[in-house]
Amino acid sequence: MDFSKEVLRYDEQAIMRLRSLYRQFGYTQYRMSRFEEYELYAENKAFLTSGDIITFSGASGKLMALRPDVTLSIVKNTKDDGGLKKLYYNENVYRPDGHEFKEQMQVGLECIGDVDVYSMSEVLMLASRSLETLGERSCLDISHMGFLNGLFRDEDLTAERRAEIIKRISERNRHELHKLCCEYGISEASQNSIISLAALYGPIDKAIIELERLSINDEMRDALNELEEIRSTLKSLGVAADINLDFSVVNDLSYYSGIIFQGYIEGIPRKVLSGGRYDRLIQKFGKSSGAIGFAVYLDLLESLDPPRRGTSVDVMLLYGDDTDMEALASVVRSYIAEGSSVSVQRHLPEDVKYEQVIRM
Repeated sequence: MDFSKEVLRYDEQAIMRLRSLYRQFGYTQYRMSRFEEYELYAENKAFLTSGDIITFSGASGKLMALRPDVTLSIVKNTKDDGGLKKLYYNENVYRPDGHEFKEQMQVGLECIGDVDVYSMSEVLMLASRSLETLGERSCLDISHMGFLNGLFRDEDLTAERRAEIIKRISERNRHELHKLCCEYGISEASQNSIISLAALYGPIDKAIIELERLSINDEMRDALNELEEIRSTLKSLGVAADINLDFSVVNDLSYYSGIIFQGYIEGIPRKVLSGGRYDRLIQKFGKSSGAIGFAVYLDLLESLDPPRRGTSVDVMLLYGDDTDMEALASVVRSYIAEGSSVSVQRHLPEDVKYEQVIRM
């Protein structure tokens, strides 16, 4: 009997499989406190999915927060001493879900330090394989912030206007994109590239050919070269066929640089995985390391939890007031030694399935 499949919830099984996957590639578990000083999140609200945070006053009088994000804690506490740190975690975060806060389980990994093409490719491969462990059909969509930086480089745009254009790209709203580009005085060549980039989607082997036509300066060509190197490495790792280029996948330019990505599995209408290269966040902490990572949102897997099949336990062991406790314990040990699962109860419960009942 596979005890884990019978007893553990779907998300609990997923955690076990993901942890095993990450350990296989040399990632070690990172553990952290549920609390951080509020200042850490207040200074990096743009990095968070929501600016709403649960706060409380600590014993020392400092304003503390229930952790809404894991990456910020890891970046803050990881030393900038060279080499490559490969970390994974499974931790709860506390974020608003509608009108109420919700405790949400995340599993993810961070690769911090001397990040190169192989490091990025390995993280993308692990993201792809993470999705495969969660659902029968999945896809990983990637883009590269270097293309957007390159497009904006020669345009006189404020950070707010860049953010507005990025928002329209993420929505694939070509009409609004064209309207904004005209309003902001963006050159016709850049307009055409921005609108074409927003519409670009497809398997990485095919879509990357279109990027060659759209690359109009050195920064964009550097991003293209990096994508081509990553594509070749992913092929060697056996996952390139499962990855799409999608430049509606965008993020905050003040934190992210290079590769960013999102993952989906069939049956869930929202992204269940997101990540990217966030060197600019590292730099905000005065560190020179590179960094790339992703998080898997396990609370979204509830809809995939299959109905429990078979029995919850092999043996339902019932006892009464006059039962010899030593004899009871001995019987329990004998069943466990045989590999059976046992539930010891005074009365037969209605909500537990069992294969056989033993009364003592």
